[in-house]
Amino acid sequence: MALIDQGGSIRHGEELDIQKVDRWLRQHLPDLAQELPEVTQYSGGASNWTYHLKYANHDLILRRPPAGTKAKGAHDMVREYNIQKQLKDAYPAVPEMIALCQDDAIIGCEFYIMRRIEGIIPRANLPKELTMTKDEVHTLCTNTLDQLIALHQVDYRAAGLESIGKGSGYCKRQVDGWSGRYEKVKTWNVPSYKGIRQWLADHTPEDSATCVIHNDWRFDNVVLDPTQPTQVIGVLDWEMATLGDPLMELGNVLAYWIQSNDDIILRKMRRQPTHLPGMLTRSEVVDYYQQKTGVEIKNWAFYEVAGLFRVAVIAQQIYYRYHHKQTDNPAFKNFWLINWAIWRRCRQTIAASRG
Repeated sequence: MALIDQGGSIRHGEELDIQKVDRWLRQHLPDLAQELPEVTQYSGGASNWTYHLKYANHDLILRRPPAGTKAKGAHDMVREYNIQKQLKDAYPAVPEMIALCQDDAIIGCEFYIMRRIEGIIPRANLPKELTMTKDEVHTLCTNTLDQLIALHQVDYRAAGLESIGKGSGYCKRQVDGWSGRYEKVKTWNVPSYKGIRQWLADHTPEDSATCVIHNDWRFDNVVLDPTQPTQVIGVLDWEMATLGDPLMELGNVLAYWIQSNDDIILRKMRRQPTHLPGMLTRSEVVDYYQQKTGVEIKNWAFYEVAGLFRVAVIAQQIYYRYHHKQTDNPAFKNFWLINWAIWRRCRQTIAASRG
């Protein structure tokens, strides 16, 4: 595993017509080196396809939607590009946008080009080349939370981002929306969540505030400085960014925050290094957020359960496809067990909130 995040070989069926891209791109970057770039592709692919275009004098990223049918509003390159372009001045961790292509004649879909941020991306485990002390892990943790807090404090009106979300009523829309989605993908072998969904509906608060939220904030969407790995130099993947309640986002963040003392099923779904000594616990993150923002959170259980239920729905949406033989990926075979583990945590959180 390389310390600095690198692309790999291009997956079959996801090849890029680099000559067409190159001709189009030279209209926006006339000083591009004469030779075609080295092209690699980043792993993943469940979301947007991401390519590294390495020119002799420009280091670039191309983002495009996956091939085939997509849900309405998903993989919207124009929206993702414009959000980052508008946000850049107020929030420097956003990558620099270079150009947007809305001409399907180039590669068959919309895409955009941005400046690559070279650095370390912390995934489920830190790169083996990176050794951090407990204190350094703690600093990495708080620096990442500080970036989230800085985003929540951006003046979205001054940034011209009033139109990226519906604004007030976000909490209720989220509870209703995720509840409806769960009904559509429920299978016989998972809990109904009926009582939990009713509890969420009965305890939905008014929005605490409206701000720009990333909506997919995880460690594997941040870029660390290779020379100072505790420092965050970039935040990636703005596809789901919107206007919403910052405490709902914090609940979503902590739904993925797996600790070393969580049960074995939850530990198996860990996607970021939140288990390391030095990382804050979930309750410590909530305390840290309150201390840094001055916000007093009186009903944290609601935000925690809402975040957990959202992850349960996402996991069930994936499992539903496996259950109905729409995919044969063996990694999805036991996602129904994740659903039960999250259900137990939701029930425990609700019980604890009742004293």
